[in-house]
Amino acid sequence: MNYKTQMDAAKKGIITNEMKIVSRKESMDENKLRELVAEGRIAIPANINHKSLSPEGIGEGLRTKINVNLGISGDCPDYTKEMEKADMSIKFGVEAIMDLSNYGKTNTFRKELIKRSPAMIGTVPMYDAIGYLEKDLMDIKASDFLKVVEAHAAEGVDFMTIHAGINKRAVECFKRSKRLTNIVSRGGSLLFAWMEMTGNENPFFEYYDDFLGILREYDVTISLGDALRPGSINDSSDAGQLSELIELGDLTKRAWEKDVQVMVEGPGHMAMNEIAANMTIQKRLCHGAPFYVLGPLVTDIAPGYDHITSAIGGAIAAANGADFLCYVTPAEHLRLPDLSDVKEGIVASKIAAHAADIAKGIPNAREIDNKMSDARRRIDWEEMFSYAIDEDKARAYFESTPPTDRHTCSMCGKMCAMRTTNKILAGEKVEFVTEK
Repeated sequence: MNYKTQMDAAKKGIITNEMKIVSRKESMDENKLRELVAEGRIAIPANINHKSLSPEGIGEGLRTKINVNLGISGDCPDYTKEMEKADMSIKFGVEAIMDLSNYGKTNTFRKELIKRSPAMIGTVPMYDAIGYLEKDLMDIKASDFLKVVEAHAAEGVDFMTIHAGINKRAVECFKRSKRLTNIVSRGGSLLFAWMEMTGNENPFFEYYDDFLGILREYDVTISLGDALRPGSINDSSDAGQLSELIELGDLTKRAWEKDVQVMVEGPGHMAMNEIAANMTIQKRLCHGAPFYVLGPLVTDIAPGYDHITSAIGGAIAAANGADFLCYVTPAEHLRLPDLSDVKEGIVASKIAAHAADIAKGIPNAREIDNKMSDARRRIDWEEMFSYAIDEDKARAYFESTPPTDRHTCSMCGKMCAMRTTNKILAGEKVEFVTEK
């Protein structure tokens, strides 16, 4: 192999096997795809050690992708339950799974996840540092962070969220902004605390080139984390968020110079009227790199329903240029999500992503909708169920109150509009009293 990363290959004019697979999945010409990978406008996260991976592309002109977060915590340390969530995610066809475990020795779970998952695997090394190193935050050195990143890379992690943009300049801007909700990024808050306690620069920023060297070795895509993302609609588009975004734009170019693929992470909480402008600003400041958003959540008052607030924001974001949606579950802000929460979050995010792909005119995005509509016209229930995002739920709802006439549903019965129109167009009479 005479290249180190997908970007390195693309720059050299080489079409990798991963590019060929993505080209087929996306109906995009191989050479066009290669050019976009070379420019950094598409990333194909594919660690050389992730042997079970089914490669996916993230970025310009491609389907909007979905990520699922899972992982154990001190209050819920059961790896079995997290693997059940991973299996469900794979069943629903999500393209990425992030292991955000923050308790104990997490590599046993992560290695098994990488071994069996066709989806991309992501991590946030900052979360793992304390448990992995068994040190208090203040005692961790820059070299320790490098060790954790290298361990994750060697295991086969495809992309890593690294909060390199929250440097001393960005922190000063954050402090001046007097936010309502301060820092809500877990990794960002830990780095902020480390910087304030030690007086040192963010090690991920200060030793950025060293981290890039590790990522390049294993072809790990860097997902530049937004430590200063807004945690409330009050704080969106403020100086702290945008100052960090400016730093991320510079870090994007530095990564590309090392042939390291990049994604850039975005908000957060944000009112609907600000989302489109934020997508444009991000793409401009970060040179067209793929954009990975959490939500955005469009209101702050819906705990228990934040999969809905997120899906609304995610659909708007993706329709205006975001490439990758991190799911949000009904448990957001409340607890670690259970299996049911994970399912609800996946379905909500898939709805948002697919709706956005239709709006963006992604090739063939409308095809399955047209098939569903044709099956509805013909009142073919089995075919309708097969096209549904959640086939099991659609079938269960239909069967819960079964109609007398299987060519209708229990809501309209024989007054079904499809049935009436089909009969008339077929030259038949529509009669209710006689039929009864």
